[in-house]
Amino acid sequence: MIESAPRRGKRRRNVSAWIAISLALAMAMVPPVHAKDATSTATGTKAAPADAAALARTACHAIASRVDAMPGSAPVLLRSYDDPRGQGAPTQPALRSAAFTYDNALAVMALLACGRQPQAERIGEALRLAAMNDTRLRDTYRAGVIAGDRPLPNGWWEGKPRRWVHAAQVYAGAYQDGTSCGNVAWTALALLALHQATGEMRWREAALHLADWVVANASDTRGAGGFNGGVEAYLLVPKKASWKSTEHNIDLAALFDWLARLDAPGDWSTQARHARDFVAAQWDAASGHFWMGTIADGVTPLRTPSALDVQLWAQLLPNAPQAWRRALHWVEHANAVQGGFDFTDARDGLWTEGTGQAALVYRWLGREPKTKPLFASIAQQASPGGFLYAAREPRITAIYSYYYHQPHLAATAWAILAALDRNPYVSAGQRR
Repeated sequence: MIESAPRRGKRRRNVSAWIAISLALAMAMVPPVHAKDATSTATGTKAAPADAAALARTACHAIASRVDAMPGSAPVLLRSYDDPRGQGAPTQPALRSAAFTYDNALAVMALLACGRQPQAERIGEALRLAAMNDTRLRDTYRAGVIAGDRPLPNGWWEGKPRRWVHAAQVYAGAYQDGTSCGNVAWTALALLALHQATGEMRWREAALHLADWVVANASDTRGAGGFNGGVEAYLLVPKKASWKSTEHNIDLAALFDWLARLDAPGDWSTQARHARDFVAAQWDAASGHFWMGTIADGVTPLRTPSALDVQLWAQLLPNAPQAWRRALHWVEHANAVQGGFDFTDARDGLWTEGTGQAALVYRWLGREPKTKPLFASIAQQASPGGFLYAAREPRITAIYSYYYHQPHLAATAWAILAALDRNPYVSAGQRR
């Protein structure tokens, strides 16, 4: 999932010593009950290997403590990035208070896997309020405690001239006011995970509301069908995103399939097929990997670059075809770097989030030995503030943007999901 905002980071000296100290401190601070929760079958999966278990303990504590730092029980959204120095708010205005919905949805699922349900519910309630009370679910909201009936759009105070700037008014934050179908799907999946954990219908109803929005606003009949990108809102001028993303349709296939298994109101089996048929059409049998999606005509495949998440997430879908596993061989050559994986075939550095995704896929497919070097690399990305750095190198290439050596909520959440063998596309305890 791409966040098109500037993320400037600078690699610090003596990082190895710094990481070792921070990991030791974080592990010492984990209460024993939660350390047990994070490695037991309470999550519905087998116990994690020792290295993954240690990573889970520190990462679970890092996210849960961010929620607990805001006293009370009110809904909250977490800031997606820390300052490149390792802790505190970023200096970049567009990121200083940005809470990306995708990142927070991942945090909900990670916290549930950690056994931290109260913290998961606080974030989940903020996402539910956004889903039910905003005109459409934004890609980003303002981090912090939610005081009203919905989160506020991101923005910041500009000293010279003295004025309040809505993020979507400037190019650096324009992405934040859009509605990406993939982010809608991830939010709905997080709400369904809360429904499973609590049995409360408010979570399912919000997920249904989001799924209905996608069907009404993004269903597409061009080419292989599927669903378009959602809504672009550059400079506060919303317009339909006519391109289509393979990754978005993978997310939506998972969402609709989950709703179908719940027998939720609606023909969700048909919608799941609509999304999955598009994904299948993007499979290139000759090369053994997926195209990223289409250009604006909704038909012509977007063949470059090689996007890691598309190849990996398809493997996590229930009953994914055996042939799709060839995509793992593809990324092991096109996206592999020392210790893990890059977002694209630029191979200019390690993407922590994607390396976590790869570790989860290997575990999901029963290839446990391949995870050991990945978990070792992920653990080395711990920052003083607890979050994992988005990239090992100062800057790596993403899709039309970059990831920086900057602590990131999503990277931390994916590390937890991988360490606890939790597939976010299916209900807890479900296997292939």
